[in-house]
Amino acid sequence: MNTGKFGPVHFYLLLALGGLLVAAGLGSAHYMEEHGHVVTGMNNHVVWGLPHVFAIFMIVAASGVLNVASIGSVFGQPAYKRRAPLSGLLCLAMLAGGLMVLMLDLGRPERLIVAATHYNPKSVFAWNVLLYSGMFGIVAVYLWTMFERPMNRHSTAAGVAVLVWRFALTTGTGLIFGFLVARQAYGSALLVPLFIVLSFAWGLAVFLIAQAAMVAWNDQQPDGAIQRRMARLLGVFVAAAFYLVVVYHLTNLYFARQVAFETFILRDGGIFPLLLWGGYALGGTAWPLLLLFHPRLGGPRATLLAAALVVAGAFAWLYVFIIGGQAFPLEIFPGHVVSSSFGDGAVAHYVPRWPEWLLGLGGIGAAFVLTTIGVRVLDFMPQDDIAVLQAGAKGNA
Repeated sequence: MNTGKFGPVHFYLLLALGGLLVAAGLGSAHYMEEHGHVVTGMNNHVVWGLPHVFAIFMIVAASGVLNVASIGSVFGQPAYKRRAPLSGLLCLAMLAGGLMVLMLDLGRPERLIVAATHYNPKSVFAWNVLLYSGMFGIVAVYLWTMFERPMNRHSTAAGVAVLVWRFALTTGTGLIFGFLVARQAYGSALLVPLFIVLSFAWGLAVFLIAQAAMVAWNDQQPDGAIQRRMARLLGVFVAAAFYLVVVYHLTNLYFARQVAFETFILRDGGIFPLLLWGGYALGGTAWPLLLLFHPRLGGPRATLLAAALVVAGAFAWLYVFIIGGQAFPLEIFPGHVVSSSFGDGAVAHYVPRWPEWLLGLGGIGAAFVLTTIGVRVLDFMPQDDIAVLQAGAKGNA
C-alpha cells in the first residue's frame, strides 16, 4: 500500500483523536450509569434522545454504504468492485459504532444478556438483534472472499447475500418506528422504503467522505470519470429520498387525525420546522443537488462538500423525526383535549445535554478508530486499474 502523506506519526495522531472520542463516550456512559438519565435532557416523554439520532444514522448508513460493494460484486461494475473492500470495512465500523451508542444508552446495558438468552419472536427489537449479528458475520465472510485469492470465486454469491441481508436490516430499522402506532409520527408502512432509500444516500455520502480522506492521505489523484459517476449516483439517491420524505408528509396531511402533528412539524414546532426546512430540505437536499448537478460547480471539492451536507441533513432529519415525533403529545382520547399535572396534552420539552453529545461522538470515534486501523493493517485503498475501467466502460456502452 502506498502510504504517501499518511505516515506513522499521522496514523498515531488520528488513532489518539479517535481514542479520545471513544474514551469520552465511555466516560459519559459511565456517568449516566452512576447518576441515572436525569443528567440528560431525556424524560418520560422523550425517551429516545440525541444518542439515538447518532445510533440510527450510523446503523442506517452502515447498510447503505454497502451499496458500493453491491454495485461492484452483484452487478459487475469494475469501478465499484475496486471499492468493495472499503465499503465492507465502513459497514462494520459504522455498525459497531452505532450499536455501541445504542447499547450504552439503554440505562442498563448489562441487561442485554436477557435479550440474548430470552428471545421474543414477537418483538421487532429481538429481530434486530439477529439482523445486526448476522450483518457482522455476512460482511466478514464477504471481505474474506475478496482478500483470500482461492475464495474469490465465491465473492459474487457473498455479495448477493450481503445485498439481501442489508435490505432486511434496514427494513427492520424502519419497522421499529413503523410498528409504533401510539406515536403519530410513526406507524406508517412508508417508513420501510423511506429508510432503505435514505440508507443509499447516507451510506454513499459517508463512503465519498472516507474515500476522499484516503486519497488525500495517500497522495493520489482520484479518477475523474469515476468521481462524476458516483457524484451523479449520490444526487439520484438524495432526490429519491427527498421524494419519499415529501410523500410521507403528504400522506399524513391526507388524514385528518394527522394534520395537527404535521402542522407542528412543518410550521409551529419551533426548532423542528427550522431543522426540517433549513437543515434537511435546504442544507441536506437542495444545496447538495445543486453542487452535484450544476455544470459549473462540479468537481471533487463540490462532491465532497455535497456529501458532507447530506450527512448534516441526515442528522437534522433524524432529530426532527425521532425527537419531534416524541415531543408531540400523545393522542390518548381522539377527539378530546387531555391535560394533567403530568404534562398530558402538552408539547414535551427536550434539550440534549453534554453526556448525550459525548456518547454520540464516542460512537463516531469508535467507527473512526476501526476504519483507521483497518486501512492501516489491510489493503482497503481503492486501486483503479485503467485497463479494467476502460473495459467496463466499453461493456456499459
